Amino acid sequence: MAGDKAAMGEDPALAEAIRIARGPAPRVMTVFDEPTFTASHIVADPASGACAVIDPVLGFDPSSGRTDTRSADRLIALVRDEGLSVAWILETHAHADHLSAAPYIRENLGGRIAIGAKIGLVRDVFAPLFGAHAGLSETPLPFDRLFEDAETFAIGELTALALHTPGHTPADLTYVLGGCAFIGDTLFMPDSGTARTDFPGGDAHGLYRSIRRILNLPEATRLYLCHDYKAPGREAYIWCATVSEQRAANIHIHDGVSEDAFVALREARDATLDMPRLILPSLQVNLRAGFLPEPDADGVRRLVLPLNAL
Repeated sequence: MAGDKAAMGEDPALAEAIRIARGPAPRVMTVFDEPTFTASHIVADPASGACAVIDPVLGFDPSSGRTDTRSADRLIALVRDEGLSVAWILETHAHADHLSAAPYIRENLGGRIAIGAKIGLVRDVFAPLFGAHAGLSETPLPFDRLFEDAETFAIGELTALALHTPGHTPADLTYVLGGCAFIGDTLFMPDSGTARTDFPGGDAHGLYRSIRRILNLPEATRLYLCHDYKAPGREAYIWCATVSEQRAANIHIHDGVSEDAFVALREARDATLDMPRLILPSLQVNLRAGFLPEPDADGVRRLVLPLNAL
């Protein structure tokens, strides 16, 4: 098994992730935002009541340009009802299909906003697309913490590890702790496959290797997804599957699928996909840690709409 090889030193980050995955289990609660098909997770230490909020959603209507906090307010209410204290607001990557509510969560509940250290690569790709008005060339990036591969951090008395899993974007992270991994846009449910890799900086070979890294975690590890789109024939949204379930049945990357076969399938599928409906507003906000653009002199915040650029 590749996990055994990692323990012998071929992938020390994965070896450490495997060790942490076998640690004490957190409580996990999920709020599903159906308009964006996004699962936002609350991960809590039962002993201390400290928690992390992962991938919170700010509602956005592109027709009117109006935002709303309904999904984020459900997260806030759940945290308060459970008597939890927010230590972290964790982004798995710079989402292209919804705006982040991280600053709104921090304003109401506290916590530090964190993402992968490679987010600067994503910013450098997209900043020229939006021009100076979007403020994406600001240095430093307005996150509270940028995690490197294999960096550990605490959620109360629990230890979590940030595992770099690029491919969908260059900056994707998987957060591993106590029998759980929060994998963002790498895998979907086994009946839906894997995430796209055709955004600038995406790489199907990289995604294959990242997923194989995740699938070398202990087989009982619960993989919490960022999205579910309800595969044909399935009536309910689901956002969690074990490593063993993904290895046995994922329609794109089950055990036995080679890297070349996966890349051919993934690239062929990507060629049929439209751009996400909210990619242009989402990236302008999410690359700024979820902070909306500063208002102009008239008090109005404005996003940029580049024409014929994607």
